[in-house]
Amino acid sequence: MKVIVDQDKCVGSGQCVLAAADVFDQRDEDGIVVLLNPTPPAELAADVRDAAAMCPALAITVEE
Repeated sequence: MKVIVDQDKCVGSGQCVLAAADVFDQRDEDGIVVLLNPTPPAELAADVRDAAAMCPALAITVEE
C-alpha cells in the first residue's frame, strides 16, 4: 500500500488524523495534512482506507 496526499486540496478537517493517527498528522499553523508514513503496515490498511473515504476534499489517494 502506498499513500499519497495532495496538500493543495486539503481543507484541514482532520478526519484523516482521527481515522489513522499513525499515518497522518496536521500542521499546527493551518491544519493541512502531513503524511507521516507513505507506506503503512498492513495492519493499518483499513484505517488508511477509512481516512481516504472520509476526506471531504478527496486529498488522500491509496494505491494498493
